[in-house]
Amino acid sequence: MKYALPLVLFAAPALAHTGEGAHLHPHDGASWLVTVAVLGIAALAGHMVLKRVRSRK
Repeated sequence: MKYALPLVLFAAPALAHTGEGAHLHPHDGASWLVTVAVLGIAALAGHMVLKRVRSRK
């Protein structure tokens, strides 16, 4: 799990497109790619917080 953040940061731009496969274009807006990366990081952070809270019980 400690390597999840780099995976999300590098995989999110490739996963921003659905369809034929993962690919990037120079004309892709950075805001879209950043949004996908932030959502991925937030999902991982939420999972880690829930895991820590559940382990304290």
